Amino acid sequence: MFARSAVRMARYDVSPHLSKWWKGVRPDDGQTFPKRAYAKFSDSGPYIVVTAIIVYGTAAASDAADAAQDKSYRY
Repeated sequence: MFARSAVRMARYDVSPHLSKWWKGVRPDDGQTFPKRAYAKFSDSGPYIVVTAIIVYGTAAASDAADAAQDKSYRY
């Protein structure tokens, strides 16, 4: 008798037709945005920073090479 109502009692703040969907949702375990952002950045951040440095260095070097070539053709 209570087997069908147990699912509905799992969450009181959702509609009855979504209670089975939402009963498996876990709380955030105290994770806040800065903690999660730091964890994600510390995982992939070094690759992004190194890539940005390489792209900036390539652009600066090509601008310098272009400027040097422009000066070499001056009369």
